[in-house]
Amino acid sequence: LRPAPLPRRAFFWLVSLLLASLLWFVSVQLSDRENANLQYGLLVFGAAVSVLLQEAFRFAYFKLLKKADEGLATISEDGRSPISLRQMAYVSGLSFGIISGVFSVINILADSIGPGTVGIHGDSPYYFITSAFLTTALVLLHTFWGVIFFDACEKRRYWCLGLVVASHLLTSGLTFLNPWYEASLLPILLLTLCTGLWAFSTAGGSFRSVRKCLSCKR
Repeated sequence: LRPAPLPRRAFFWLVSLLLASLLWFVSVQLSDRENANLQYGLLVFGAAVSVLLQEAFRFAYFKLLKKADEGLATISEDGRSPISLRQMAYVSGLSFGIISGVFSVINILADSIGPGTVGIHGDSPYYFITSAFLTTALVLLHTFWGVIFFDACEKRRYWCLGLVVASHLLTSGLTFLNPWYEASLLPILLLTLCTGLWAFSTAGGSFRSVRKCLSCKR
C-alpha cells in the first residue's frame, strides 16, 4: 500500500481555490467596480479567505486520512497501519505545495509570453527571478505546514494550528508588498527557514541525527 497519488491530494486544494474564487467573483460583481480602493480590499479579502479555506481543507484531508489509517490498521496482520502519520503529512503538504506552485507559475509564464519585455516602462527586471524564489518558498512552506499541521491535529496542539494559519496568512499578505520585493521576499525566505526547522524538529529530527546522516552512520 502507498499514499494516494498527487491528483487526489491536490483535489482538496483545488476545491478550496474554487470556493475562494467564487466568493471573490460574487463580491466583485456586487460591489462598485469603479472604486479602486474597494476592489483592492476585496482582493485582500479574497486572499485571506483562500488561505482559511486551504487550511480548512487540510484539516478535512487529515480527518479523511485518519479514518483511512484506522481502517488499514484494523485489517492489517499486526494491527498497525503500513503508512505512518508523518508520511501522510509529508505527501499531503508536498501535494498542496506543488499544485499551489503550479497555479502560481502558470500566470507568470503567461506574462512572459508577451507582448513586451519585463523591465521596460518601469517594470522590475527581477520580476521572474523573484517569482521563482517565491514559488519555491511556497512549495516548501506547504510541505512544512503539512508536517506541523498533522502533528498538531494528532496531539491536539491548537496553538500550533493557530501558528500555521497565522504564518500562512502572513505569507499571503507579504506578497501584496510586491513589486517592493525586498520587503516581501526576504521575510518569506526567513519564514521558510524557520518553519523548515520547526517541521524538522516536529518530524523527530535533531542535530545528532544530522551529524549521523552526514557521517553516513546508522
